[in-house]
Amino acid sequence: MNQAAPTAPGSQLSLDWELDFFSRPVLDPGGKKRWDLLITATPVAEGSLSRFRWVKNCPASTVNSVWLQGALNEALAAAAEQGLGSPRRLRCWRATMRTMVQRAAEAIGLEVVPSRRCYALVEWLSERERDVYPAEEGYMTGPLAPPPQPMRSLPLPLPEAARGDSWDWASLPLGALREASEWEIGFEGLFPLPDDLPDDLVVPGLRLFSRTRSLAIAGWIAGLEPARLEMEGSNLVLEAGLEDRWRLATLAETEASEVAEAFAAARTAAAGLQFIAVQSEAQTERFDGFWLMRDMPDC
Repeated sequence: MNQAAPTAPGSQLSLDWELDFFSRPVLDPGGKKRWDLLITATPVAEGSLSRFRWVKNCPASTVNSVWLQGALNEALAAAAEQGLGSPRRLRCWRATMRTMVQRAAEAIGLEVVPSRRCYALVEWLSERERDVYPAEEGYMTGPLAPPPQPMRSLPLPLPEAARGDSWDWASLPLGALREASEWEIGFEGLFPLPDDLPDDLVVPGLRLFSRTRSLAIAGWIAGLEPARLEMEGSNLVLEAGLEDRWRLATLAETEASEVAEAFAAARTAAAGLQFIAVQSEAQTERFDGFWLMRDMPDC
């Protein structure tokens, strides 16, 4: 579950971290792109930001797992000074950097989770690209080449043990989702919602039902790091992790075309927000699993 455990007096709070180690649009004195390591704590609930942010510049000539391991140790020390413990999980956002990040993090006992659920990190990175980098000496003005588009794998069918009895489309007003941290939820993936969006904004989603296996299905989905829902042809697809794709259902061709257009429009109107829920039946108020998701740029 994506919740911070209660801490005893004198103990340190452990949060998830989100990490991006990559080149920036700033040239160093040698004419090479500078790299930055950005680390931010994942907010745990609405109104509980527990903010931790840490930045370290890296010359292009020293980009390797040894430098990154040392920098991670410095970040751990900085977190400890703020009363925070080691992260429970370290979310890695870029597929191209996964191997280097894993090598550096595992050497000091940190668990790495490849994930697109790095909403706080991407928001912070957007702020820096807008407000920080343009003000620095060596900033590369003009349009940058777009990153290469990742290869999209074919969606895999859900394992038998993860299939529910039925499913349906759903929607919830943003105002209700702002109170989701107070709901009865087993496995959850919540994050603070943007303050500038109105409470009456309708957020689209999906509910999965299973009378006998709902909690097990929720636990399986929790391990996937669910990222977004998408219609691909006649298939309803759950994208997860960095590159994983799972086929939740197959619709009739005519229905699929209508659904794809309607869901894409609803998701766009909701600023990319969407959700997936797992329940034993439609009438129960308990969620065995509930995850907010938001469309983010491909890394």
